Amino acid sequence: MIMISTTTLEHLVRTYGYWALLVGTFFEGETIVIIGGLTAQLGYLELPWVMVVAFIGSFSGDQIYFFIGRVRGKALLSKHLKWHNHVNKVHRLLERYNDLLMLGFRFVYGIRIMTPFVLAMNHRIKTGRFILFNAIGALLWSAVISAGGYLFGHALEKLIKDAKRYEFDLILAVFIIGIVIWGIRKYRENRTR
Repeated sequence: MIMISTTTLEHLVRTYGYWALLVGTFFEGETIVIIGGLTAQLGYLELPWVMVVAFIGSFSGDQIYFFIGRVRGKALLSKHLKWHNHVNKVHRLLERYNDLLMLGFRFVYGIRIMTPFVLAMNHRIKTGRFILFNAIGALLWSAVISAGGYLFGHALEKLIKDAKRYEFDLILAVFIIGIVIWGIRKYRENRTR
């Protein structure tokens, strides 16, 4: 996953506008769209266009992931064994929620990119059906997330400024938590051997 600070994203959106928003929806998803809504609230962009561009980026990106899954999914899965946990999670959700999953996967953190990829490998899901549900889901998602960034712009701006004040402490905490998680995983791996 590509990690970019919210300050960098905000700068990209203010500088490159809708193009940054379009490209950003492929990598950062809701973060860039929330910032797009925020910059619309601040007067740099127009909210309806933020929604349209977020829709185009989200819809197109997920169609690409679906296509890759349809054409090369099994081959890629055999090379990337770490993906299997995500794939199994998506399969369980698909069995339980089916069409709702196709509409709402964008709203579930951690499965956004993997879901269209996995859905494509399920040949019961026809391409036309995915396109329809993808379009509806992308429309809902882009409207909700863009409007959220717009409506809560002041609160988000304050939160971002407060986060800057504690940036070093937050980075240190994330680093320590990462080391602890890594240590626990190594301990468990060694115990199972």
